[in-house]
Amino acid sequence: MPTSTTVAVARAGEDAFHWADAVLEDPGPGEVLVRLVATGLCHTDLSVLAGRLPTPLPAVLGHEGAGIVETVGADVRGVAPGDRVVLSFNSCGDCASCRTGRPTACGTYFPLNFRAARPDGTTPIRTADGEPLGGLFFGQSSLARHAVVSAQSVVRVDAADDDELALLAPVGCGVQTGAGAVLNLLRPRYGDSVVVFGAGAVGLSAVMAARLTPARAIVAVDVVPSRLALAAELGATHTIDSGQEDLGRRLADLTGSGGPAHIVETTGVPALLEFAATAVAAPGTVAVIGAPSAGSRASFDVNGLIDGRTIRGVTEGGSDRVTFIPALIDLARQGRLPYARFVRLYGEDELDRAVADARSGRTIKPVIRFGGAAKGAGR
Repeated sequence: MPTSTTVAVARAGEDAFHWADAVLEDPGPGEVLVRLVATGLCHTDLSVLAGRLPTPLPAVLGHEGAGIVETVGADVRGVAPGDRVVLSFNSCGDCASCRTGRPTACGTYFPLNFRAARPDGTTPIRTADGEPLGGLFFGQSSLARHAVVSAQSVVRVDAADDDELALLAPVGCGVQTGAGAVLNLLRPRYGDSVVVFGAGAVGLSAVMAARLTPARAIVAVDVVPSRLALAAELGATHTIDSGQEDLGRRLADLTGSGGPAHIVETTGVPALLEFAATAVAAPGTVAVIGAPSAGSRASFDVNGLIDGRTIRGVTEGGSDRVTFIPALIDLARQGRLPYARFVRLYGEDELDRAVADARSGRTIKPVIRFGGAAKGAGR
């Protein structure tokens, strides 16, 4: 039986989401119906809303959902009604990469996550008057009270209640991406230095993850003093205000003339990527996470790569979400990954405010709380 619900609609040419009544189809094969408890608001959502990424609109966005399974479609295994779940990215589940625990390398990753439709082009969401809306964005379209979700995007979790579950939502993308870049891909060794460009949710997650490694120096770079102060509290051994200090000179002072072993670029500013390509040590790695507008370009001296420097694109931290998300939650509960320090909860009637606070940088990670009081907040 179709489900009547409320969704936040993104439309082309508009700079805000608009709540609308909608109807969801029953979950089809390989799909799950989830009642959302909370959804993180990510800059990827805002980039799609602004037309900087190629997801067709109108659509329902949201890709950091947490909620409770209500029904499951045919051929779904490992999840059942009543399960508490965190929602993450989608993948096909059948290719060699998916079968060997590397779902971020799935050959259909980008269409499955950014097209906002099923592989056959259909969508499970319509407005109350029958207008189709893009759905299954990142396999979930979770900026809504309910969502039809790809079973591939579902990760079962333990949570004592809805309040705890709501705070797990950002692990599905932002926290996973930053932490995974460091723990899954860079894997710093004793004596290495790790530099993180950008102290937003992804960058701060990278800082916290670096603190769990043998890295000698962890340097956070940003232009907002309050974010740099928080980075220092979360594990950065040094901070650089690149709006006030000479970035190249300070990095040389902190990491030696050869440069840092690893740079995590989260800002999406092409000029910073160009700088990172020359600042990283040989044979160091630049992990590229920040996504600028589609078609953006960066250039660098190719000869600078010959002695082993690597520029590596990162998607969702290179993680196997089924194993990595529970591990991150466990680290958070131990106090070793305190990402809740930068989370702020908003009621669904505060969505416009959450968007404004995300754009201005006032809130590092807004999370929209459905069906409950928006209590419990970081910064």
